[in-house]
Amino acid sequence: MTASKPGPARPLAFPPGLRAVGAATAAYRVLLPAADLPPGSMRRLTFGDLDVLVVHTTEGIAAVDDRCPHMAAPLSIGELDRCVVACPLHEGRFDLSTGDPVQMPTTGGLDADGAYHPVWTPGGREAKQDVPGRKADARRITRVRRLRYYPVRLVDGMIEAAIPGA
Repeated sequence: MTASKPGPARPLAFPPGLRAVGAATAAYRVLLPAADLPPGSMRRLTFGDLDVLVVHTTEGIAAVDDRCPHMAAPLSIGELDRCVVACPLHEGRFDLSTGDPVQMPTTGGLDADGAYHPVWTPGGREAKQDVPGRKADARRITRVRRLRYYPVRLVDGMIEAAIPGA
């Protein structure tokens, strides 16, 4: 992908139905100064047992669970390409502007809408077969969810998000 330069710091718009559980009524809490999150960067913040990924994408600033919606690996140690975050575990890629997977994890499984995707095979090679057994059974019922968001706002140069239990 070609890099594009993010504009001034602003919250990323996200589909309202993807708001994290409890965020609709949560109080906003200060996360960090906007100057500490330059364009193209990601930061993991922990609140009790909740890990939040704060990202400055080309589309704005987002806060999501710092867990891959496939198998819960920390997205904060993955890679960010414009507005897409890549999981370090199974190479799934997720669009932070929509919450949707743009590349299913290499293990395959169900997407958020329930459509099955087979185990990933590199281009030019014969498709990998799912050997019958528990792993194949698990892949057929493992659903890759959409990202869940914590609403973000900028106040006096500080990034704030609605974090439940704050």
